[in-house]
Amino acid sequence: MIDTPPLVDQYCHGILRTELGLGTFETALGRTGTLPAPGTTFFDTQTGFAVRRWCPPLLDLEPHCPPARYLARRRELGALEAGRRLLRGSGISTYLVDTGVPGDLTAPHEIAAAGAADAHEIVRLELLAEQVADTSGSVASFLANLAEAVHTAAASAVAFACVTGARAGLDPRPPGPGEVRGAAGRWLAGRRRHGRLDDPVLLRHLLWNAVASGRPLQLQLGMADPMPLAAFADATSGLGTDLVLLHGYPYHRQAAHLAGVHPHVYTDAGPALVRTGARAAGVLAEIMELAPFGKLLYSSGAWGLPELHVVGARLFSQALGRVLGGWVADGAWSGGDARRVAEMIAAGNARRVYGLAGAA
Repeated sequence: MIDTPPLVDQYCHGILRTELGLGTFETALGRTGTLPAPGTTFFDTQTGFAVRRWCPPLLDLEPHCPPARYLARRRELGALEAGRRLLRGSGISTYLVDTGVPGDLTAPHEIAAAGAADAHEIVRLELLAEQVADTSGSVASFLANLAEAVHTAAASAVAFACVTGARAGLDPRPPGPGEVRGAAGRWLAGRRRHGRLDDPVLLRHLLWNAVASGRPLQLQLGMADPMPLAAFADATSGLGTDLVLLHGYPYHRQAAHLAGVHPHVYTDAGPALVRTGARAAGVLAEIMELAPFGKLLYSSGAWGLPELHVVGARLFSQALGRVLGGWVADGAWSGGDARRVAEMIAAGNARRVYGLAGAA
């Protein structure tokens, strides 16, 4: 096994402030934001088993204790103390927090205090546009205010993130001014019926504004094949803005391929491991077959539950140690090289890409 240093979690969310009952906990534990089917439980998933393996000892319980006992202990400690213990036991030194999701979630400064760590904000482009639209009275003012909002956010945020654009497929070309004005007028006129930003022209406009800012741009893929992003990667090459592909599983190999062929494209190696649990080392090895090691970044993608920060970090560290340790044991790698690469993927690459303290 190769030990990993304290992690930089380059994409996550805050945790729920409220006390959690079984239903709320299960909803946050699952992938769909809904309760499990009757007669089933999300504890019977790879993620659920990982929670029962790694989290109980941080709350003074034995590993693999029954879910009911674990949740009872969690309620006994209270949400604040349980969250503090879990985050401080995760091995994460820095959180990059996407603040653009709904819910009563902790802000970056709160997760930093609870976890005795550093934290920085990632600005969600769609939410930024929706907030600007709420205070703009015309198409012209909306577009002017939007440009100013992106510029202002770039001064403090470590990155921008976009969910909808990447999943919808990207036309690589920046839209023309007439296209943008027309799309803005249609979207603003229809906001009462459908307030969320999903217009493809406005999304392209937002993405190119973010590219122009020079801040790294995170593109969340979900279940979308990342290969249609190849044209956007070609179009943005040489402009000085890094693209970071998030949540590519089960297309993790395609995302790793894009990171290998485009100098400014990176991919994360974390959320896929949370979902695959005991199979995490095999999935990580598949990613490392294609992506240069300097292009891989750790993230948990955790939302709502501090437990997901813990299992993301533990599964990643364990998987990385097993993969690299196996190569050292086979004589393919030296121990020094394995430790150097472990530090790069765990923290060093993220510090370099996002300009964080301690970057080489």
